[in-house]
Amino acid sequence: MKKLTVEANIDNLDQVTDFITRELEDADCSVKVQMQIELAVEEIFVNIAHYAYNPGTGNADVFVGMTDDGSVCIRFIDSGVPYNPLAKPDPDVTLSANERAVGGLGIFMTKKVMDNISYEYRDGQNILTMEKKIGGKAG
Repeated sequence: MKKLTVEANIDNLDQVTDFITRELEDADCSVKVQMQIELAVEEIFVNIAHYAYNPGTGNADVFVGMTDDGSVCIRFIDSGVPYNPLAKPDPDVTLSANERAVGGLGIFMTKKVMDNISYEYRDGQNILTMEKKIGGKAG
């Protein structure tokens, strides 16, 4: 897997998405799937930037690689406060926006567009891993 380390700051979002996009393009990923993955990457990185180290700062490691079955694997690791975004219940999307509780829609959409998403807290680190089948070439 290739690795990018950046300060977990919203100003570095473009650097993170560019890093992921280059790998997706190299893997012949369709534009539609790239957009879905970029949405998920943005949601996860923005959450890390806003909440992991607040009010301080720290780094986020972003890993990307292709699996032998034609899936992309993206992993985010930070040493911020322990937080499992997958533990929060999904919003009730049958309710109107005014009736729904605030928050949770971005993680809900991330779970919908990715094939697999998992979280663990290990050795003082938040580790969130996402996978999506993209076809193209593995490597």
